[in-house]
Amino acid sequence: YAANEAEKAANITLVDVKPFGNFGRLTMMGTEAEAETAQRAAMRAIKTLTSKLNGSRRANRGKRGQTRCLIFAGVHQVAFKVQDLLMQWRSPSLFYFLLLSTACLATDASGAPKSPYNSSYDLQAIHVAIVINDSDAHSVEIGEYYRVARDIPSKNVVHVNIPNSPRRLPLPEFNQLKLQIESQLSPDIQAIVLVWTAPYAVECNSITSALTLGFDEAQCKNTCSTGKPSPYFNSNSTRPYTDFGIRLSMLLPVDSIKQAKALIDRGKISGFSVIPASAYFLLTSDRNRSSRAPFFPKSGKIPQLKFSIKTLKQDSIKGVKDIMIYQTGLTNVPNLDTLHFLPGALADHLTSSGGDLLGTSQMSSLRWLEAGATASYGTVSEPCNYPQKFPHPTILLNHYLHGASAIEAYWKSLEWPAQGVLIGEPLAAPYIQNRR
Repeated sequence: YAANEAEKAANITLVDVKPFGNFGRLTMMGTEAEAETAQRAAMRAIKTLTSKLNGSRRANRGKRGQTRCLIFAGVHQVAFKVQDLLMQWRSPSLFYFLLLSTACLATDASGAPKSPYNSSYDLQAIHVAIVINDSDAHSVEIGEYYRVARDIPSKNVVHVNIPNSPRRLPLPEFNQLKLQIESQLSPDIQAIVLVWTAPYAVECNSITSALTLGFDEAQCKNTCSTGKPSPYFNSNSTRPYTDFGIRLSMLLPVDSIKQAKALIDRGKISGFSVIPASAYFLLTSDRNRSSRAPFFPKSGKIPQLKFSIKTLKQDSIKGVKDIMIYQTGLTNVPNLDTLHFLPGALADHLTSSGGDLLGTSQMSSLRWLEAGATASYGTVSEPCNYPQKFPHPTILLNHYLHGASAIEAYWKSLEWPAQGVLIGEPLAAPYIQNRR
């Protein structure tokens, strides 16, 4: 409907329409003036539908709740060569693109958030396997600490040997490791925790994506090419292995025993109570690393959760004490030492090599955990700033606020995850009380 109204109002070309469950993304092409006219028409259409839907529900005397559709739109000037459409142009052509995204947040009759998904989130300790590297003393100590902290059954622990903890594994060695791990897992296991800092990559793939989805050889032929879609992306699945034959994986870093234990403790205490919290989405001066900015949610509040959404046009935040989500785009994020991350906080930055955990060319995603975040994400090879290769802001936010664990929310927000490594405490779920 929004696409039809936009096309009727302006001389634009519909490029792409992508539904993401309760989300949607509409991409159109035209001159700047026509794109802005189309944007206004599409936004009016969505607001009209929202008003009509809530009007019919009010007529039913409040037996149902309301639906609030957040609309994120922007007109962007893009110079590019159209190659993925099998067209070759001698020089880049300049267009204006309208990117319009919606996210609908339903509420029940009392005004409390209502899950838009068909099933409850219920990932529990019995569904999680722990993989310990017996060649790494830190892995052994933290693996047992995590098992006890989360009451994970001893039968869910897998022991492997990876001498010298290399940063990257060659494919043959990884294939042997993957077979060794999977051969010891029961069908009930839905998620895997790798208790080590390295290895974190398999050639150009991350170790978490290669373990979950299988090694993507095509991505390594050109790391700047489009990625392979994840079947779990924004799905309503609560049993990824049962539904898709995949097990979610996350790396729990152990380079510091003290920090690893503090990370586990933060994850464990998250969700005990609802406290005032905020999500910060920063559109920075680094345009190349702000490619997911069109999908940042609009600033607003969710009073029932004591939650604020703050989308800001600035390079950093300083002295903030209520962070539950922080997403930005820079090679290095300043002022982390002035921030306070709440238990269960998610934080990541869109840049080329944040997932090169022990590298020094750009800020490692480990810095987020050291600053107090509970989980993070970064790419291990050059991704060329496709937003699909990084956590989708609104999808991440929506799943997390509806009770998903950190590992579920992050994986559901990733459309092309081959190059990205997930790190942190996977079972953190600050909004577990919103599970349906």
